[in-house]
Amino acid sequence: MSRTFALTNANLVCPVAGASKGAVLVRGETIAASGDIRIPKDADVIDCKGATLAPAIVDLGVFTIDIPACHAGGIVRVGLMPDQTPVLDEPGVVQRAALIGRPGLWIHPIAAATRGLAGQDLAEMAINRDAGARAVGTGERWIADSGVMRKVLAYAGDLGLTVIAHPEDGGVVGEAVATSGETATRMGLPSAPAIAEALAIARDLMLAEETGAKLHLRQVTTAAGFDLVRAAKRRGIAVTCGITPAHLLLSDIAMSDFRTFTHLSPPLRDESDRRACLQALADGTIDVLCSGHDPRGPEEKRLPFADSAPGMAGAETLLALALGMVRDEVITVERLMALLSANPAAILGLETGTLAAGMPADLMVFDADAPWLIDADHMVAIAGNTPFDGLPVQGKVRRLFKGGAELL
Repeated sequence: MSRTFALTNANLVCPVAGASKGAVLVRGETIAASGDIRIPKDADVIDCKGATLAPAIVDLGVFTIDIPACHAGGIVRVGLMPDQTPVLDEPGVVQRAALIGRPGLWIHPIAAATRGLAGQDLAEMAINRDAGARAVGTGERWIADSGVMRKVLAYAGDLGLTVIAHPEDGGVVGEAVATSGETATRMGLPSAPAIAEALAIARDLMLAEETGAKLHLRQVTTAAGFDLVRAAKRRGIAVTCGITPAHLLLSDIAMSDFRTFTHLSPPLRDESDRRACLQALADGTIDVLCSGHDPRGPEEKRLPFADSAPGMAGAETLLALALGMVRDEVITVERLMALLSANPAAILGLETGTLAAGMPADLMVFDADAPWLIDADHMVAIAGNTPFDGLPVQGKVRRLFKGGAELL
């Protein structure tokens, strides 16, 4: 049954309309109005009591479908990485992935750009698009063959699909698990220079410029990488880039106790690159803030650092960690919501991510000041491998709606 309700007495934050006080009226699955509005008599009223009301998060680039963790973090849509079992390189697999989480979590598959993510033969992009893929990606790997990458970009561009690339030169990275520098040397870890990132970005930007394709660099984490992205944007190349809170808030010093929760891909960088990440966030170079959600159990993390799997459980901590950057005045809360919802939605070609009338009623209500402690042992995620274990944060999701249906 279609329901009409109004969320009133809220601090509204919209990436387009900005911040204001007011209400949002929902009819059925859609936002009917927002702002200073008249509440119709047939509407149920939900008093937000001064909490923040914003578009729910679109998390671009998760590795695992983890509905409880997503809901706890205000996430109702995810761009699912192609690194699944089986790999998302066939239409049947893509179609099944797109339907798994509904109605509580909408999954937008990122189809593999090459068969088996092997970097050699192109996957059937057009068929996979028709099966529900919203983008194509290289997964957590780099396509070494420049000729193949050029074909990927050209083909995807013709189909109107964004290519989501992992920007690290695999030949330079090899089996490294850390960034070269004092920390990696002291720990005796196999390491690779940070320039591996800039090398990959430079090539892919040149190919994107030549083909006219849309390129999203899933995670950029170095000063040299951001310089290349800034220059490319000035030239008009259709490039966007993302990052996780881990690379904004942690340097490779966090690895010093050998705890494998800090084993990430790309690895944590040195302090100068971490500061460059914050600068890129502040100056608008970064377009997307994502969780990189990749929960891993003890069988993959309770190992020597070099033998452990990379990845972190990031979905339920994404909003709280991101709000810290608003409190530190690195970004405004409106820009934060663009990074979390409107921008990733645009990259995936989704009509959502704002509080405008006519948009899907994907909404979250959160208390930006609510304190809590990140505790790896008590997370709702499939696994609690967070590099922020023990960190006190502020910001808790109180209510969550997907298409007008309440999830939390």
